[in-house]
Amino acid sequence: MAAIRRAFFELEIQGIHIPVVIRLNYQDIHADQFQLFAPTEAGALFIDGFGDGLMLSLAGLPVQSSLENSTNFGILQACRVRISKTEYISCPSCGRTLFDLQETTARIRQVTDHLKGVKIGIMGCIVNGPGEMADADYGYVGIGKDKIALYRGQEVVKKSVPADSAVDELIQLIKEDGIWKDPQETNN
Repeated sequence: MAAIRRAFFELEIQGIHIPVVIRLNYQDIHADQFQLFAPTEAGALFIDGFGDGLMLSLAGLPVQSSLENSTNFGILQACRVRISKTEYISCPSCGRTLFDLQETTARIRQVTDHLKGVKIGIMGCIVNGPGEMADADYGYVGIGKDKIALYRGQEVVKKSVPADSAVDELIQLIKEDGIWKDPQETNN
């Protein structure tokens, strides 16, 4: 990473302003290490404003493997360079969470993961939830035993929604805003 950073500084010193694709080739590491090293190295460069594209490869994998592609797109999305999927913001859960946060997050992901560029906050409680999901487009926040508040941005738009219908209400809210697309529409 330091060598790549130095190269970017040298381009700047020389007055060379061209698009640069960062290529990182990993050898002699396991896939789980790849998923740690690549985001750490490439992410640091993109966060600092270096690079216009990314090409990752891990020796021993087939060309254009799904691991390489998903890691590529994940890094670019996390650095806000290229948005290619739905983003979820969720709290780690605590004693104030009065619904099954993991199950609910999985249900919301299952029905919304095709909405490219939409950020959805799924928070266990009203205490810290709204602050933690400050930049979300939509929010699903627990406010009591099996009661949910739905947000559009930082604004509460539905209060005391029963937890068993809150995911459907969230989808309806997204549809009302004209953002919803059926999954088959996004695959074309």
